[in-house]
Amino acid sequence: MKLLKPSWVSHNGKPIFSVDIHPDGTKFATGGQGEDSGKVVIWNMAPVLREEDEKNVNIPKMLCQMDNHLACVNCVRWSNTGLYLASGGDDKLVMVWKRAAFIGPSTVFGSSSKLANVEQWRCVTILRNHTGDVMDVAWSPHDVWLASCSVDNTIVIWNARKFPEIVASLKGHTGLVKGLTWDPVGKYIASQADDHSLKVWRTMDWQQETNITKPFNECGGTTHVLRLSWSPDGQYLVSAHAMNNSGPTAQIIERDGWKTNMDFVGHRKAVTVVKFNPKIFKKKQRNGSSPKPSCPYCCCAVGSKDRSLSVWLTSLKRPLVVIHDLFDKSIMDISWTLNGLGILVCSMDGTVAYLNFSQDELGDPLNEDEKNAIHQNIYGKSLAITTEAQLSTTIIENPEMLKYQQERQRAEQANHRMTHEAQAHKLTSVVNGESLEDIRKNLLKKQVETRTADGRRRITPLCIAQLDTGDFSPALFNSVPILPGSASQLTSQLSSDSNTATSNLDPLSTPLGGKPVNLASSLNTTAMKSNLLLTTSTKMEPMKALDSRFTERSKVMPGVTISMFTLPLPIIMWGLLTRDIYAFFNFLSPTAHLQATPSSEKEPCCVAAVPLAVLKLPTPTPQKAFTLQVSMEPPVYLEVENEVSAVSGAKLSQLRCSREGREWDTLLPSRVITAAGSSDVVAVACADRMLSVFSACGRRLLPAILLPAPMSALHCSGFYVMALTACATLSVWDVQKQSAVVKNESLQTILSGTQCTVSQSLLTQQGVPVIGLSNGKSYCFNSSLETWNLIADKQDSLVQCADFKNCISSQDALVSQGPLALTQGHNLNAGRLASRLSSTPHHLQHGMTLVFLENQLASALTLRSSTEYHYWLLIYARFLVTEGSDYRLRELCKDLLGPVHKSASSAWEPTTLGLRKRDLLRELLPVIGQNLRFQRLFTEYQDQLELLGNK
Repeated sequence: MKLLKPSWVSHNGKPIFSVDIHPDGTKFATGGQGEDSGKVVIWNMAPVLREEDEKNVNIPKMLCQMDNHLACVNCVRWSNTGLYLASGGDDKLVMVWKRAAFIGPSTVFGSSSKLANVEQWRCVTILRNHTGDVMDVAWSPHDVWLASCSVDNTIVIWNARKFPEIVASLKGHTGLVKGLTWDPVGKYIASQADDHSLKVWRTMDWQQETNITKPFNECGGTTHVLRLSWSPDGQYLVSAHAMNNSGPTAQIIERDGWKTNMDFVGHRKAVTVVKFNPKIFKKKQRNGSSPKPSCPYCCCAVGSKDRSLSVWLTSLKRPLVVIHDLFDKSIMDISWTLNGLGILVCSMDGTVAYLNFSQDELGDPLNEDEKNAIHQNIYGKSLAITTEAQLSTTIIENPEMLKYQQERQRAEQANHRMTHEAQAHKLTSVVNGESLEDIRKNLLKKQVETRTADGRRRITPLCIAQLDTGDFSPALFNSVPILPGSASQLTSQLSSDSNTATSNLDPLSTPLGGKPVNLASSLNTTAMKSNLLLTTSTKMEPMKALDSRFTERSKVMPGVTISMFTLPLPIIMWGLLTRDIYAFFNFLSPTAHLQATPSSEKEPCCVAAVPLAVLKLPTPTPQKAFTLQVSMEPPVYLEVENEVSAVSGAKLSQLRCSREGREWDTLLPSRVITAAGSSDVVAVACADRMLSVFSACGRRLLPAILLPAPMSALHCSGFYVMALTACATLSVWDVQKQSAVVKNESLQTILSGTQCTVSQSLLTQQGVPVIGLSNGKSYCFNSSLETWNLIADKQDSLVQCADFKNCISSQDALVSQGPLALTQGHNLNAGRLASRLSSTPHHLQHGMTLVFLENQLASALTLRSSTEYHYWLLIYARFLVTEGSDYRLRELCKDLLGPVHKSASSAWEPTTLGLRKRDLLRELLPVIGQNLRFQRLFTEYQDQLELLGNK
């Protein structure tokens, strides 16, 4: 190691508060106090590095001096490209400098003729927003943003590509903010202040990620600056002034969980500045020795008020070197050369020192490819990590790419504006011009009232859904998802569960003063979206690894079921109108009964896997009469009265249907157990195991179907009818085509080996049956493959850790009403909380997100949900483009394009779920065009599509 203190680097005896070496290593800048203003000076690095250059009078030492700041300059920082220099001072200003065209030497104003500016640097912009002294400035990776902090307790993020535009203002510190550092991966920015705290902020939404206070609680006195630093691999953040057992330290904060278990100890006074070497090192190999694999390590320099400097290697337990009494006053700033072997240090005494290390002392620096490989291994491929640095000099070969690049920038700006607007927008504000309270009042006016044959009133309860706030709601966490959407759209997506939709589950079908009312069944009607009624699990299983506040209101004792309650009608209606109603779950058997059943007849919470011959599912209890609404658009109501008359000893039952003011009725020779319907068909299951299907006008469409066992659940959707029997067999018929879609398929496959039972069932608009089990898993039957496919699992860790929120566009159509979304419920929103699962390594989260998105695509295909397939395809493509997944992206494009020339042997289908594949590819091209890395791929498939035209 060599040490040099160039005496010619001076601010005329005034303090030097900041120093920074230019990225190309040819010059360095200092900032500090001038005679009567702030001073920024740019110096030649050559006289520092070489003694002969220092002695050569023809080689200038000072290149330029700028006195534009009205007060002391506290910080100077070069941009990563070296094109700009930013300075911040006590005049509350941030100035950005750029070298001007060479116009010959000029004399420094007010100085002798010997002091001349060799280079001309001019102030290209002045950033005004702070109301106090600017203490630190920092450029983000790839110079996208410039951050500045001040004694006004704020951090301002400036758009470095559109000065003086402000991206965000970070407020949260209660003391003077004196230091900033960017995560080298570009995901976070950290700040340290006099309020004894260090805060980490997310660059995704500019919200606080964590607040660390424990290591700083003992800190007494203050320092002029608190310059913290992030390691080049992004794994460690080292703070300035911290305390450990009343001794000053530099606190090491691990990125994994923000743990504070280590620190740099040894300085006698407060640490003022920490600076990591930009290089990652590995052990130096001796000549002739065989290379041995070694763990990469980092190098860090620490400066203190005790006037000493220490240099640490993360591979050593003790400092590599400690230099005492290097200056007469406190160390203020540190800067490493880009090659990692040189370091400049400045002090409040107005001098600087240069230390030069050898590779034998520090180790062999990793090259950029090796450094990127470490980033990729830790964080996965990212546009910000692996491509942006190279893209700055990439030649755009296709003019269409330039258009998409500009569109992406506009979209990012729009997203930032929308984010800020959303933060300011409260839930109590208007939705489509109406407040939440107005919506509730209007819904009450629309309640449906009917009359029974004896003149008594029946009021159908309304489901008043909670508005989606974009995050989890504790009351909704384990209930059936309730999202905003029109009832007509829901009707077209999913059928209702007739067993829950019938008067078996309609508490208000019982007149006042009549039979006991099943509150648990009535509560279940709130856990639906319009006509989507699901029978729910007997156990609530909160999602693991999430904040406890999301589950504490929904915890129940395992194996406990809620019994029937007998309550008067007003109390039931009051319960239906409270928000907390959504925290209730129907813990009853899949087909709950209106009347309270004796405890001996209750189904157990869980049933063990048993042979098919004895496997039983619960069945509805026959009612004397019941009413239900089976369609919202148009409104269709069914009324059933059992044993209305007797003919030849047989008791007849009556079915009456009301549709848009018109009615039809029919007689059935047995007691009606349950009924279901859609806007196209009505299905009725009787006690004699006969299933009858009628048209919307009452015409019988099929001869009565004999079921193998009593009915457990009945669904209708469009012209499809689904029957789930007590012996766990499933059938689906297409009434319009007079054909069976699923024939007596046994549920033994999905129930075998499990300690659970069926908790919900539904039928999609496309005739796909879905069965949900009490263990949180949901399956759909694939009639093409004749297999059961898993489409949802509440305990799936892929769902909990998948982080795809950055790939969701504000222009994407909502798919909350699709069968996949409704089956998975709030699990789809788990990605919103993935950023809080900080213990999950990024590369693992990346892999899990990829698998999750591919599962979503496959599930949407199996459910034949074209809207959801289109939605997840766009998200999947954006994720591949952002993460740089070349092979998968090319394979996806190849499948969508198909063969250019027709071939008899080709099995490629031009459409999927009614969507033309090549149209989908045209829609994906702008997404691909946002990453210059894929411009060859973009051009290739753009040309192919142009040749094919509209084929």
